[in-house]
Amino acid sequence: MSRRYFGTDGIRGKVGEAPITPDFVLRLGYAAGKVLAGADRAYVDGARPTVLIGKDTRVSGYMLEAALESGFSAAGVDVMLAGPMPTPGVAYLTRALRLAAGVVISASHNPYYDNGIKFFSADGNKLPDEVETAIERQLEQEMICSPSEQLGKASRLDDAAGRYIEFCKSTFPVNFDLRGLKLVIDCAHGAAYDVAPKVFHELGADVIPIGVQPNGFNINDGFGATAPDALVRAVRANHADLGIALDGDADRLQVVDASGRLFNGDELLYILTRDRILTDGRVDGVVGTLMTNLAVEVAIRALGVEFVRASVGDRYVLEQLRERGWQLGAEGSGHILSLDRHTTGDGIVSALLVLAAVKRAGVRLEHMLDEVKLFPQKLINVRMRPDADWRGNAAIQTAIRQAETALTGTGRVLIRASGTEPVLRVMVEASRQADAVLHAEAIAAVVRASTA
Repeated sequence: MSRRYFGTDGIRGKVGEAPITPDFVLRLGYAAGKVLAGADRAYVDGARPTVLIGKDTRVSGYMLEAALESGFSAAGVDVMLAGPMPTPGVAYLTRALRLAAGVVISASHNPYYDNGIKFFSADGNKLPDEVETAIERQLEQEMICSPSEQLGKASRLDDAAGRYIEFCKSTFPVNFDLRGLKLVIDCAHGAAYDVAPKVFHELGADVIPIGVQPNGFNINDGFGATAPDALVRAVRANHADLGIALDGDADRLQVVDASGRLFNGDELLYILTRDRILTDGRVDGVVGTLMTNLAVEVAIRALGVEFVRASVGDRYVLEQLRERGWQLGAEGSGHILSLDRHTTGDGIVSALLVLAAVKRAGVRLEHMLDEVKLFPQKLINVRMRPDADWRGNAAIQTAIRQAETALTGTGRVLIRASGTEPVLRVMVEASRQADAVLHAEAIAAVVRASTA
């Protein structure tokens, strides 16, 4: 059975349009309650299953939270409400509190008018494909409300933020602190607006928070990991040592140094790999993605570390890590996985790992990358019709082949459809910036003309 609703990161779309509507989300809560929380076995040993719901700061979160809560209650599942909470915070709390499942209402880095639903299993991991398929199969069944005496109840987890803050701090070395560092923390007006500045402040940093005034509509708008210019300006204006940018649900990270230089997930992956070799003596392997800069792969292999590429999407990086028994992987967008620290990508925890590496090295970030000379990449996101068949389009395929021929031995072309929005991502990597731009723009122009 192919999945109709679940993409690479849960279910996502524009609010008010299927599937992000109150009636669908109500049925989704019910179906998830039956599958994830074992609602049909709700009264085994007198215990009722409980799920945790967290959300980011989008105005639609109130509506979708209420719909989910109703669906779970109808399935006989209790609900704990965490309020605004980073996605990795929900994963942590679900596991720490021994709950049946965790749910996050968020569209991550998307604009406020989008939203989505993603789930975590009891062990704090993202759901495997077969469980998502089981939920979709349950969605096709009739929704039968539990009798009144079996309906789920709802309560608020008042200390959710404090618990998660302490967890984040616990991932930082006990013999280190952040005293003497001035940090700008950009929370994208998103889920981490309250917790992230506190984590770094409580570890001793002089914190300058930005992107911490959510109003329901400004999430990711000019702030955060997908719009780092605000962070660059703030770092320079405040003469800060470093800047840290999170996205709307705080599972991805970008870092800026005092000069305003931006470090993406590829570069941070190399820094963390090198740091682990220096501290642990060995790293068995590292996972990147098809988008990872070729120079990073070459540099990591030069450290004596095996490197493999997964499909784009942190869930696929995670699958490769688990399959191989490795711990460290990342996407260039800033999703960094460190499985000995957390079960999922966590922007705050990843930032602390980078800061620990900087403290240990005693040099600036840029000098930790002396062995990495990135190949220029040009990425163009081209909006297209949701039903557009770009793979079967002769003009697009011809443009791709022409670029690949021209770049033989000096670059590569990667074309992929986004798993979260109707966008075709055109990426060209070349030894010369001009070549990367030339061929990416040529392919993008053909895509626009062929899929509009």
